Amino acid sequence: MKYIMAFDAGTTSARTIIFDKKGNPVSVAQKELIKHFPKPGYVEEEPEDLWSKQIGTAVEAMSKKGIDPKDIAAIGITNQRETTIVWNKKTMEPVYNAIVWQCKRTTKYCEELKERGLEEKIKQKTGLVIDPYFSATKIRWILENVEGAREMANRGELLFGTVETYLIYKLTDGEVHITDYTNASRTMLFNIKEKRWDDELLEIFDIPRSMLPEIKNSSEVYGNSKSKYLGCEIPIASAIGDQQSSLFGTASFEKGMAKSTYGTGAFILMNTGDELIRSQNGLVSTIAWSINGKVKYALEGSIFEAGSCINFLRDNLRIIDQADDSEYMASKVKDTNDCYFIPAFTGLGAPYWDQYARGSIIGLTGSVNKYHIIRAALESIAYLSCDVVEAMQEDSMTKIKSLKVDGGVSKNNFLMQFLSDIVGVEVIRPKVIELTALGACYMAGLAVGFWKNIDEIRENNETEKCFEPKMKEEDRSKKMSRWHEAIKYSMNWAK
Repeated sequence: MKYIMAFDAGTTSARTIIFDKKGNPVSVAQKELIKHFPKPGYVEEEPEDLWSKQIGTAVEAMSKKGIDPKDIAAIGITNQRETTIVWNKKTMEPVYNAIVWQCKRTTKYCEELKERGLEEKIKQKTGLVIDPYFSATKIRWILENVEGAREMANRGELLFGTVETYLIYKLTDGEVHITDYTNASRTMLFNIKEKRWDDELLEIFDIPRSMLPEIKNSSEVYGNSKSKYLGCEIPIASAIGDQQSSLFGTASFEKGMAKSTYGTGAFILMNTGDELIRSQNGLVSTIAWSINGKVKYALEGSIFEAGSCINFLRDNLRIIDQADDSEYMASKVKDTNDCYFIPAFTGLGAPYWDQYARGSIIGLTGSVNKYHIIRAALESIAYLSCDVVEAMQEDSMTKIKSLKVDGGVSKNNFLMQFLSDIVGVEVIRPKVIELTALGACYMAGLAVGFWKNIDEIRENNETEKCFEPKMKEEDRSKKMSRWHEAIKYSMNWAK
């Protein structure tokens, strides 16, 4: 066996990457996903589109390099988390579109839960804050709003899964209905300390237990794909949420190591080892991964907008032609001219968790031009990252010495240097930046003996570029102070 195949079932695209023994990508195929926005704040995708494009990219990735499916040792799956799919157990037909993690349709219900005084109970059980982001309120919405869904669920005819669960169910023709600990920990139905589905939470959300998948390790053989899909049966040997996967892919195996993935959003995770740290600063506690029944924990800060900021400049403001232009244009001015860009298009995530905050550009004067706005948009990603890192360090009482980065936006050298300056730590960009897929690849490889242990994996980890902080502390403090003043306007807009 020569390769591991990784499914990267993301928010904007379905991708398949085939890796070799050294952890190098051998072949990549990608297809954009169809998104629907039926109402303001609503975000949906088509489950069948997710499935067909994921399988399509797998076949394409093999054919590009003439790879025989018999040379694939295992399939690893990493996925957009929290995105909710409910389908018919027998027919495998979805009863509704996938409700994407970005969707805000359950905002009012989340407020009702808070008014009922359930915030602390849910946080203690799950490590999460009450927010439309997580899966539980999405499942409930489907059961309450799709005709006949509640009755079917009560009869045991419906199944729930996040994207990896749905893909595995389809790959095995309905034989395997599982999730892993990382994805389970993002549903708001999982007791993070007792490591099980929580009956009290199921009662609160009125969700039948029969809908829920069995919980497995992140690295484990769950079953085999049917040969009709990929040419032969291949073991499905890992399932892990995308952000935890990239933490593993960066070889952040020790307590205190941290990474930040810059894709559509930005997600910063810090490995807290065997310790479950309860955040007092707007972060969530989550499971990093589970191997051989041993669970590792992490602190996480989720920033809703990162790459989407750059897309906004391109698609909405039309002040850049393509995303890569942002780096060059931001460098054409020495600063933002005291202009601040708050990318709260769907509210603010960690550490603020303000569903009603709205995007804004603060500090506009007649001397501000498009280059200042582009620079301010990029800098906003670093400012939000700094807010999360500072909260993380306070919760863990640990100083982060370096931050490993991955994701498409991490290719932006201007942003990575500013990130290093504003956070005040070394920013490390690995040679392979496909770390989300690589983490799932490593997990699958460990499960089938492709790699013996994590020490063998650690040897694959090479650095492409390091960014060292150059900004004076006085300047850094002033910029962060102005940022915090600016963000108050965004948060007060709807009040």
